[in-house]
Amino acid sequence: MSRAPRTTRVLNTALGPFVRGYRDPAASWAKAVAQVEKTAGTQDRRFADDLGQILQGAAEIPRLSPLGWFLIFNEVKGKYANRLRVNRVLSEHPQVAEEQIIAPVFVCGLPRTATTLAHRVLAQSPDHRGPLTWELQHTTLHDPLAARRVIKQLEQALSLMELVAPGLQHKHPTYIDRPEESVLFFAHGPQWPLQRGPMPSYSAWLTDQYDVTSEYEYLKLGLQVLQHGREPKRWVLKYPGHLGDMDTIQKVFPDATFVWTHRDPVTVIGSFASLLETLQAMCLYETDPAAIGRATLDHLVTQVERGLAARMSMPPSSIVDVPYHKLSADPVTVVPRLYAAIGARWTTRDQEHLAEVIARPKGAPSHQYDLSRYVDRAEAEAAFAQYNRMLDRLDLRDATPAVEL
Repeated sequence: MSRAPRTTRVLNTALGPFVRGYRDPAASWAKAVAQVEKTAGTQDRRFADDLGQILQGAAEIPRLSPLGWFLIFNEVKGKYANRLRVNRVLSEHPQVAEEQIIAPVFVCGLPRTATTLAHRVLAQSPDHRGPLTWELQHTTLHDPLAARRVIKQLEQALSLMELVAPGLQHKHPTYIDRPEESVLFFAHGPQWPLQRGPMPSYSAWLTDQYDVTSEYEYLKLGLQVLQHGREPKRWVLKYPGHLGDMDTIQKVFPDATFVWTHRDPVTVIGSFASLLETLQAMCLYETDPAAIGRATLDHLVTQVERGLAARMSMPPSSIVDVPYHKLSADPVTVVPRLYAAIGARWTTRDQEHLAEVIARPKGAPSHQYDLSRYVDRAEAEAAFAQYNRMLDRLDLRDATPAVEL
């Protein structure tokens, strides 16, 4: 078991007397829903009821701390507030729903496979646009004054997050005013139990009752809101979890292109599990590396299997395969080829700015992790045998261990 950092333990002591919501999550959520709806002046009860499933599941997390409940509850509350914000824009400006989202690019792949780097180099083009962190959390029509206020608030929250999750910024750097993962906009998905702790009833609800199509239909609405009143550009979206949803994405975005990044999956497991342990440490009195390793392996195998099945029925031209080791070792050569593969312009300006875009923050330490802390290497290699055969066939396997991004 791994204990939470000292700052987290102090906050748990301070919050303990005031946080009781996990004893009756339904009642606590009903009260919060009423508050959010009063502020927004509208409601979406079906969406609210579905969000309640997350809190029911969170109440089951073993070793859940007061800080953990506080963070989860407020994140869910923020999801509902943002949904009502989007709904209100669509109600007051119905023409927003007529915005055309043309040929979006979805960057996907196993976590820790340079999806962030690929997203960054594609989103930096003047012809492209990636949704910014604050836009995914506060989705509304363009308003520079309101944007500055929201950005300031979220930057303050991010600073507090660094206190309770030391090292998180090194493992997954986040910037409020830069493009970020689509998952920040999503309401539901396996990210909840992976990042917060085991949630059996919620995981079962996702599998048995939830249709992920609604998540991508909602994402489309969010993009339409962000695009309205501004110059249309090609959207570049990124989230490793898009890998398991490619077939669903094609239903909602028929002209989508997928950029699938590849890396040795065994290396991925250790890196991703280390990130998840840091995230879970914010919410739990103690983390369980073995449980995290099992959940990580099961999730990643499922994602790969779903991705491999989906690509069998997709046009080859809709998927661009990008090897981690080639992108990280020779971006000057690989990035222009990536632009060409997705039908995008590569200009002199793009070439001049590439070094700046791919630069790591000065002084940033490398991400250190130990695979054996989470899973057995032989078991992990066996689990990804089918995927590794595809990597070998397409010459996408790492030739040598790559530097962690």
